[in-house]
Amino acid sequence: MTSHKLNKLKISTPGRVCLFGEHQDYLHLPIVACAISLRISVEGIRRNDMIINIRLPNISDEESFFIDRPIVYSKERDYLKSSFKVLLKKGFTFSTGFNCVIDGQIPINAGTSSSSALIVTWINFLTRMSDQSEILSDENLAHLAYEAEVLEFSEPGGMMDQYSTSIGGIIAIDFLPELNISRLNTELKSFVLGNSNQPKDTKYILSHVKNQILDVDRILKSIDPDFNLHSVKADDINNYNNYLNKSQNQILDGTIKNRDLTVTARKELAKVNPDHKIIGQLLTEHHIVLRDILEISTPKIEGMINAAIKAGAFGAKINGSGGGGCMFAYSPEEPERIKSAIQNADGEAFIILPDSGSRVEFQEKAK
Repeated sequence: MTSHKLNKLKISTPGRVCLFGEHQDYLHLPIVACAISLRISVEGIRRNDMIINIRLPNISDEESFFIDRPIVYSKERDYLKSSFKVLLKKGFTFSTGFNCVIDGQIPINAGTSSSSALIVTWINFLTRMSDQSEILSDENLAHLAYEAEVLEFSEPGGMMDQYSTSIGGIIAIDFLPELNISRLNTELKSFVLGNSNQPKDTKYILSHVKNQILDVDRILKSIDPDFNLHSVKADDINNYNNYLNKSQNQILDGTIKNRDLTVTARKELAKVNPDHKIIGQLLTEHHIVLRDILEISTPKIEGMINAAIKAGAFGAKINGSGGGGCMFAYSPEEPERIKSAIQNADGEAFIILPDSGSRVEFQEKAK
């Protein structure tokens, strides 16, 4: 055991909300995301054999696998194994297994990146506990998590969740001409997160919306090779109406409106003293597009949003891919009142703040 730098380690990682740019990252359009003060943790200690054993008390489950045998997935989205497999491909080695406990506060399957936060946490734990004892940069950690979650399973998601939870705070992501992460120093105040507890099929919703806009992009590029979702002006999209059906025109309109709202919001967030009411208004405008054009909201989410606005929230929107899950309300004033309003609308509510990224909670060196 003396050859290992660490014997015991605990890592935690935040969930996230997408402030602006919902359904944009997989199109490589800009987004703004915020890590939140609901976190997931992995705490582990070395074993004397080649088994990883993981207890998951939040879902009353337990998993184990041998690390000296081929990694075989035993379920859809087997993220604990896919993360380990990706690290093996990158040259990480492990001379012992671990006993681990995964514990979390982030709502599961609710649009707050519980899966991405789990994978970021797990990879951060494994790389530090590996034979290489490597401490990854936030960006490298995020990219490995993206490989383990999205590429390994050919999923339709983008990169926002992995980068937001790894880096923390408020970030803006630009994908073109190359990936660029900007840390925004804006000091936003409290939010209230509302969980509808309505299960959602993230994979279906993402692929449904994504496939529609990608079809539109292909059609219009075949007609006009210069067409580009990044540069086409809102005033010019009507020129393409005759080439698209009603639903295709609708999703193109929504995509461009979301893109432009994100640009406007980012300019406001970049100010030394941003106007918090304008930020709230932009959140609500973004939600209206997601509700009326992309059609990803639900009656229960609408009830929670309306209750929050009526109780004094500066703005509110659905969070994540939609079809259920969570909403959030920007609540710099009287967050407790807004929390109660969401609860009265039959939502589970949490007062949250922007939070730091994946971090070490404690560690113990091997003796």
